[in-house]
This record gives sequence, structure tokens and C-alpha cells, in this order.
Amino acid sequence: MQIELTNKQYRRLLDLVYIGNWVLNATRGDDRIQEYDEVETLVFSHCIPQNMPKLVELYNGEIIPSRAFAEGGIHEAIMAYEDDMFFEILAQELALRDMPGQPVTEGDLLELENRVEDYLSEFAANGTDNLSISLS
Repeated sequence: MQIELTNKQYRRLLDLVYIGNWVLNATRGDDRIQEYDEVETLVFSHCIPQNMPKLVELYNGEIIPSRAFAEGGIHEAIMAYEDDMFFEILAQELALRDMPGQPVTEGDLLELENRVEDYLSEFAANGTDNLSISLS
């Protein structure tokens, strides 16, 4: 297979591949999905002929994203996504918890959506500062 990309498109592809592999493998420890690591290595191996050698380094005989690549802002994008997902999931779970009847019916969806929006507004304004947990 041949795919033709501009250098700018290739650079964006590196970000996408790194983020994808991060999501799939970052929490797996030694149980990484090797097939995704192999694809990452293959895609990043083209950095040298594309005159982007600072984006890769050699580790245990494998070409991997360099520290310069990883510290170049990509983790800020990942962290922003994780923060957004954290608050979205938390708002949904709290809104579901607060619903009077379980399970939630189709007629309750507007109320549920309003509760989620209320929580998201609170989190946007104050983060978790006003969140409290009562342990029994």
C-alpha cells in the first residue's frame, strides 16, 4: 500500500498514531498490545528520511517517538481530552444518581440532560472544588 502525504500531513499522522497507541497501551504495563507498538514504530521510522530525525530515538533496537516529540505538547492534548472526559462522565453519573426513578425512561431524558448540563456548568466554573463525598 502506498499513501502520499505532505510533510505537514505526515506530522499530523505522527500525532494521531502516538495518541492512539497511548490510549490503547499506556495503562497496560507489560501487557502492551504489541501490534500497535509495531505500527507506531513503522510510521515513526519514516521520520529520518522525511528529515524529522529529532522526533525519533532508538530504544532496545526499536524506533520510537523521541522524548522531544513526547514533550512537545502532545501530552497536553491528551490531558485536555482526559479532563474533558472525566468531567463528562462524572456529570453523567451524578445526574443519573440524582434521577428519581430507575431505570431512566425516555420521558426522563430531558431532565437527565438538564442535570448533566447543570453539573457541567458547575465543573466549568469551579472544577471539583465544590464536590464533597460523605463516607459512611
